[in-house]
Amino acid sequence: MNMRTEELLRILACPRCHGELTAEMRGEEMRGLICAACEVAYPVREGIPVMLLEEAVPLERWRAEDAGA
Repeated sequence: MNMRTEELLRILACPRCHGELTAEMRGEEMRGLICAACEVAYPVREGIPVMLLEEAVPLERWRAEDAGA
């Protein structure tokens, strides 16, 4: 995980529960931010986290889509 990702994780919180987020990486690229408490993933598009509640993907669906990729 690079320094930018670590810095983002220190300052960002889940918009729903205000809890801690973890980064889901694909190689060196951050793919999404995961809130384990809410069981959702927030996508990262073109390097920008999309932290909108309406963009949150249920973790089960997120994992299924990842398995199909």
